[in-house]
Amino acid sequence: MPALTQVLSVNGAAIGAAMLLLWVAATIRRDVSIVDLFWGSGFVLIVWLSAVQCPPWSSRVLLLAALTTLWGLRLSWHLARRNHGQPEDPRYAAMRDRHGPRFWWISLFTVFLLQGALLWFIALPLQVAVVRDAARNWTVIDVLGIALWSVGFFFETVGDWQLARFRPEPANAGRVLNQGLWRYTRHPNYFGDCCVWWGLYLIAIPAGAAWTIASPIVMTLLLLKVSGVSLLEQTITERRPEYAAYQARTNAFIPGPPRSQQASDHRD
Repeated sequence: MPALTQVLSVNGAAIGAAMLLLWVAATIRRDVSIVDLFWGSGFVLIVWLSAVQCPPWSSRVLLLAALTTLWGLRLSWHLARRNHGQPEDPRYAAMRDRHGPRFWWISLFTVFLLQGALLWFIALPLQVAVVRDAARNWTVIDVLGIALWSVGFFFETVGDWQLARFRPEPANAGRVLNQGLWRYTRHPNYFGDCCVWWGLYLIAIPAGAAWTIASPIVMTLLLLKVSGVSLLEQTITERRPEYAAYQARTNAFIPGPPRSQQASDHRD
């Protein structure tokens, strides 16, 4: 059985090499958005690369690998379908305009290697569990982790599906999706993503990964404060006039019953 440091080093090198290749491809295509397609698949790469280095595999390792693969490939497939034929993501286009001719090499550090480092860090519970789990018995924590992952996968998958059906309809141009899961949270996909990673962390705890709690915390902060809720809502009211009223009655993240207009006015 290899040491944890060895597995972490090999995985880090693999993610770094993958990000370097993606950066070359993005520079040639002049489209940095392709890095987002690798986000989910990158975790799949890490968990299976870890497993290959650490045979034989316990049932917990196989479960973590299966759940990560299901989540990661679905996310990459969803983003690939959504972005097909679309111009570069506005976030990256704005960075390209801001940095001008220097963007091609600045993006290597501020986009690709940074995302690679975050990916590797967030995947720490998976890597530690694969290395240190020794076919231990199942626990209540495992059951809670599976349940939380299932809730998260449901919210993320169904939320993405509902939005994908809503957007193409001409009658919905400039409007806000406030039905289905979107009636109870403004970001069911981000809430689901958060639950998925806390679920995986719980499953990894009995394998000796409790100390990696910073990884799901970082993922949660990214979803809430950096690349998720906060970033998306900075300009959305300018593009969708109905969004302010939707914000007033609908929870931003954790699902809950919609508030009445009177309650919203009283809160404000």
